[in-house]
Amino acid sequence: MSQSTEQSPERPTGRAVPTSADVARLAGVSRATVSYVLNNTSAVRISEPTRRRVREAAEELGYVPHAAARSLRAGHSRMVLLPSAHIPVGPLYSQFFSDLQWELRRLDYTVVQYGSVGLKSDEAARAWAELRPVAVVSLGEVELTEQAVELLKRSGARAVITLGTQQVEGTHSLVMDQGRVGEVATAHLVESGRRRIGVVVPEEPGLGMFSQPRLDGARRAAEGTGATVVPLPLRYEEASAEALAGRWRELGLDAVFAYNDEYAMLLMRALQDAGISVPGETAVVGADDLLLGRLLRPRLSTVHIDMVLGRELAELVDRAVRDEAVPPRSRPLLDSRVVRRESS
Repeated sequence: MSQSTEQSPERPTGRAVPTSADVARLAGVSRATVSYVLNNTSAVRISEPTRRRVREAAEELGYVPHAAARSLRAGHSRMVLLPSAHIPVGPLYSQFFSDLQWELRRLDYTVVQYGSVGLKSDEAARAWAELRPVAVVSLGEVELTEQAVELLKRSGARAVITLGTQQVEGTHSLVMDQGRVGEVATAHLVESGRRRIGVVVPEEPGLGMFSQPRLDGARRAAEGTGATVVPLPLRYEEASAEALAGRWRELGLDAVFAYNDEYAMLLMRALQDAGISVPGETAVVGADDLLLGRLLRPRLSTVHIDMVLGRELAELVDRAVRDEAVPPRSRPLLDSRVVRRESS
């Protein structure tokens, strides 16, 4: 008698790994039905009671579908690779990526974060390609080349999506106009009568891809107005903010665009502790429109950034995976406008 007939048909014994056949026997359905249910196949009509019976059987047996086998049947994986951020992107972007992951999982994708610290474009692409993702969504810390994108696609990636400050050939490029953030903040300060404007440039590693374009945008806004822009290197530390506040009157600044709300709150507290009134002596503007900024006194003026929703990006991934004919294109990721409150 074979081993399969010696064991109970309801559940495997000992340390045996449960199979789809075990689930089918326990649920009283075919293996094909098990596959349709557990792979969320929508092309086949299966009643809800049957779906529930299959899921309950799989849970009771501890059965998990084999990802590699599923990929072979489908011709591609369901893995979306997100190179993990190693820069302090802040609450706005953290919430965006959290929403993106939820929405991708809702669409039945497996989201894998990959630590890419120190990797250059081509070596990053090779490392990512080894996992055979069906899509890659890159924040832009690794500047992908056209060759790197082609390598990913030859390895099975149906979609490569970049979120950065410039278009990348061969990808769906969501371009973040960071310069616009600094431009609208500085224009607001100039229109308010401020003429010597500091712009915080964070010293934390990796933030240059955001801070330099914002500084350039601030300089554009000041051109031809008689206003002066002064870069202000600042670490996200109380001691660094206190040292800068101690030199404030020497610098002769009457306003500051503080990169984002977190740096603005850090610096505003240091300025107030140094006896510099806000906004009387110095106007302060942040960016990201965080709730905490509305709770400060004075309430923090900020740049509100309209980003693409995680749901929209997840749906773009899904469209590109299902239809490789969808042409790669570039589109703006965010728009920016000033929310004026008491600090300016």
